[in-house]
Amino acid sequence: MPRLTAFRGRLVAACRLYAAPALALILGLAQGVACPAFAQDKEVDLRLSLWVPPAHPLTGAAKAWADDIAKDSNGSIKITIFPSEQLGKAFDHYDMARDDIADITYVNPGYQPGRFPIIAIGQMPFTFGDARKGTAALDSWYRKYAPAEMKDTHFCLAFIHDPGALHARKKIVMPEDLKGVKVRPAQSTIAELVKTLGGTNVQASAPEAREVLERGVADAITFPWGSLYLFGIDKVVKYHIDEPLYTTVFTFSMNKDKYDSLSPAQKTVMDDHCTTDWAVKLAGPWGDFEAAGRDRMRADTAHHDVYKLTPEQMQAWRATVEPLKASWAAAVKQAGGDPDAALAELNAAIAKYGAGP
Repeated sequence: MPRLTAFRGRLVAACRLYAAPALALILGLAQGVACPAFAQDKEVDLRLSLWVPPAHPLTGAAKAWADDIAKDSNGSIKITIFPSEQLGKAFDHYDMARDDIADITYVNPGYQPGRFPIIAIGQMPFTFGDARKGTAALDSWYRKYAPAEMKDTHFCLAFIHDPGALHARKKIVMPEDLKGVKVRPAQSTIAELVKTLGGTNVQASAPEAREVLERGVADAITFPWGSLYLFGIDKVVKYHIDEPLYTTVFTFSMNKDKYDSLSPAQKTVMDDHCTTDWAVKLAGPWGDFEAAGRDRMRADTAHHDVYKLTPEQMQAWRATVEPLKASWAAAVKQAGGDPDAALAELNAAIAKYGAGP
C-alpha cells in the first residue's frame, strides 16, 4: 500500500508537469488517478493589488505565493502584483475585489468600522503575541465566519502583522495621557479606544501616515515597528511604548466571479494556496521585519525614547480592553452573530497555537 501511494503521488506530480491527455488515459485511468488537465485550461491572468510599497516584506511574500501558484498550475494561472495603491486606495480594497477592479486584494477590514464586526475581535489590544502563531489562530478560526461576513468576495486567507505599539511626538505613559491627543489609529478598534480616552482620531492609511504627522494633523500613531522606517515615520515621532499593544487583521480577498470562472483543476490550485499554512508563510517574513525594526529603534537612543511600562501602568492599559470587548459583542449581536461562541472559539484557537501575548 505505501508503494502504491508513493506511485500515485509521483503520477500526480507527472500530471502537473506534463498535463498530457495521453498520460492521463494510459497511466491515470490504469491506476485510478485523475490527472488535472492544466494543458487544456485557458490561461488566466490575475491582478493582485497591494497598498504597501515594493520594498515591504509582504510584497516579496506575495510574489513567492504567486510564483508557487504559477508552478503548481503549470503556468496556467499567472498573477501580476500591483503594489503602492496603483489600482486603488487602501481603504477601497475590499470593494475593489468585489467590483473586479482587481482580482485579488489585500484588505484591512479595520479601515471600514462596523462593516466586518466578527473579524474585528482580532484587532483587540493584547490578543496576539507574534505574527506567525497569531496568524495561524486567526486564519483557522475565521474560516468558519468569512463566507457570511465577507460574502461579496471569495475569502482566501487572513493574517496579522507582528504586534505594534503607540508612537508619539510627546511621551505617553498612562491611558489618560491620550486625552486631547490627535491619533492616527491602525484600525477601528484602536480608534474606538482613542475616542473613549478623550483623544481625536485622524483617519489616514499607512501610505498617508507620515504626512499627517509631519503636518501636525496627528500627534501620535499606532504602527508596527519596522514599518516606521519603511514609511519614514521614524523621522517624525520620538517616543515609543515598548509593549505589544495591538495587531491588525488582514485578508486576501478574491473576486467571486473570477474564482468561479476557473477550471476545477485551477480552483484546486487556488484552494491549496488559500490555507492557514500559506497565511503563516505570508505573515512570517513580515513579522521578522517588524521585530527587527523594534530592535533597531531600541538601539537608536540618540533619536528615540523606547520605554517599557510598569506593571501598574500595564494594568491600566489592560483595563481599557473590557469596554471594547463589550462594544464588539454588541456589534456582533446586531449583525445577527453569537459573540460568546465566536470569542470562545477564537480563544481555543489561540490556546491551540500558543498565540497569546
